This record gives sequence, structure tokens and C-alpha cells, in this order.
Amino acid sequence: MTMRDTAVLVPVFVLAGWTVVVLLLVAVRRLTAGLPPSVYTQGEAPNVPPAVCLPNRNYMNLLELPVLFYVACLIAFVAVPVAPLVVPLAWAYVALRIVHSLIHITYNHVMHRFAAFVLSNGALVALWGAVGMGVF
Repeated sequence: MTMRDTAVLVPVFVLAGWTVVVLLLVAVRRLTAGLPPSVYTQGEAPNVPPAVCLPNRNYMNLLELPVLFYVACLIAFVAVPVAPLVVPLAWAYVALRIVHSLIHITYNHVMHRFAAFVLSNGALVALWGAVGMGVF
């Protein structure tokens, strides 16, 4: 039996953990905003301050494209051996997603956030390419 390289799963757990951290931030910001729960019945109401709604939007971002990251890493894990570039690309993606989150939920400069987003998507595309080359 061949041993699987679990190194590709570490960035998966880190990004999943980061997603939980952002989810907890959503709860903290909502609970400490002093707003009635009714303002959240339809998502974010117009009177919800950015400091409260930005973590929620970022949390939603972390449940969108990262799905492709999780799938790519699981394919890489199952397709023994893991191609050499996969783990560094996975780490690059995770780092760039965390940078994107930090920009989004702190000072929210659109062009900085956009740069992190574009770079993370480039890492994701490269990750899929590396996984594909490893599989085929």
C-alpha cells in the first residue's frame, strides 16, 4: 500500500480554520453592534454599519471560490503522488485568501483587495493546472 502525502491537506485545514475565525468574527460584530436581530432577517439591512456587514460578506467569499481549492487538494491527495508544485501553490492560495480577508475586514481598500483576489485566483488556476498535470 502506498502512503499518501498529507502535506497537501494542511493548507486545507488552515483555510477551513480561517473560515471559522471569520464566522466567529461575524457573530461577535453582530452581537456587539447594538442592533436588533430583526435587521438581519433579510441578510444585511442598509442601516447595518460596514464593520458589521463586511465580515459577513467576507465569510460568504470564503464559501465560494475556495470550494474549487478544496476539490483540487482532495484530488491531489487521492492521486498519489502529489505533484511537486501542488503544496506550494496550495499554500500561496491560502495565504492570499487570508490577505484578502484581512484587507476586506479591516481597511477595505478596493484595489488592494482586488490585487489579492486576482493573485489568489491565479494561484488557484495554477493549482488546478498542477493537479491536472499530476493526474494525467
